[in-house]
Amino acid sequence: MEKQFKRTTITSALPYANGPVHIGHLAGVYVPADIYARYLRLKGRECLFIGGSDEHGVPVTIRARKEGITVQQVVDRYHTLIKDSFERFGISFDVYSRTTSPTHHKLASDFFRKLYDEGKFVEQVTEQFYDEQTGHFLTDRNIKGECPRCHAPEAYGDQCEKCGATLSPEELINPYNAETGNPLVRKATKHWYLPLDKDQQWLEQWILGEHKEWRSNVYGQCKSWLDGGLRPRAVTRDLEWGIPVPVEGAEGKVLYVWFDAPIGYISNTKELCDAHPELGSWEKWWKDPETRLVHFIGKDNIVFHCIVFPAMLKAHGEYILPDNVPANEFLNLEGNKISTSRNYAVWLNEYLDELPGRQDELRYVLTANAPETKDNDFTWDDFQARCNNELVAVYGNFVNRALQLTQKYYEG
Repeated sequence: MEKQFKRTTITSALPYANGPVHIGHLAGVYVPADIYARYLRLKGRECLFIGGSDEHGVPVTIRARKEGITVQQVVDRYHTLIKDSFERFGISFDVYSRTTSPTHHKLASDFFRKLYDEGKFVEQVTEQFYDEQTGHFLTDRNIKGECPRCHAPEAYGDQCEKCGATLSPEELINPYNAETGNPLVRKATKHWYLPLDKDQQWLEQWILGEHKEWRSNVYGQCKSWLDGGLRPRAVTRDLEWGIPVPVEGAEGKVLYVWFDAPIGYISNTKELCDAHPELGSWEKWWKDPETRLVHFIGKDNIVFHCIVFPAMLKAHGEYILPDNVPANEFLNLEGNKISTSRNYAVWLNEYLDELPGRQDELRYVLTANAPETKDNDFTWDDFQARCNNELVAVYGNFVNRALQLTQKYYEG
């Protein structure tokens, strides 16, 4: 029998504040999450819909260097643009905050420190890729090379965008600095790791045994990772931008963005509840077993939300775990992969500027064509056909007939 919950915490993946939101983000994450939040509210259910910008990590630093401005200027600009776009489009967040907020910095630091003090991390000195010409250690996303699986020439250190394989920089053939093209050397550095290998057993039971109802793409990707055997994962990075590691001897190191970003769901909830006491304590939305936690994400975030973040929450010891993680596949554009780096997308802010008052048409088409079980394709011909044939002809005809009959037989 399905468990009945008193309330629901809904989260949607935090978009990187290094560029605008596009239709792929909307179809994959934000429209489905918004539909679910609106549905629960209409049913009179207690729920919160949590959003926010992910303002740390490498993409924002790359954008800042390209434009010759500070990282803070980059995140301020895109956080404002994204937040405004969501508001204009009608995504009904209860809160939309950011990971550069003081609330988030404190909560993420305290979270790390609790795990550190309780000996939940493993400290390791490893060799990381280093660019001698720039004097920087490079993160996974900063590194490019040949994919060991499909041999695409420009795979990233964390993922090949051509074949979709999840990678580590060590697997790349002839790795180099993605920004400068400089060759890389290995250099020793100390970091803290979340020992996921110790979580293998309970994660297998929790996911494979207790959550067979999860979508096949989510369940399948989790099973693939678990079958391959989990390994310790670094939760710190050698970077200047981010939340400083709150430990002595960790100067020049910050929390890895994949450690700090999901904590943003919690800190944003705290920010909301602190401002609106009528919602109750933020802790009831994250620590009460009567609360259902649901993460809406894209398929590239499955591992982090189903394995890494639950392992963090379990290690902390006070938090509930997600009850469901509905992840969508990707939306392509006119037969090609949407790409932020190549500026190939339909950007939400531009759509809203150029087609004012046409939010619901886009919302309808993205819902009707949602990439729930496989990658789908958005085309302007299909957009036009669905608006004309389905919204105007079918729905419009239905409304027209109903109104005519009401007027004819029931005096309006």
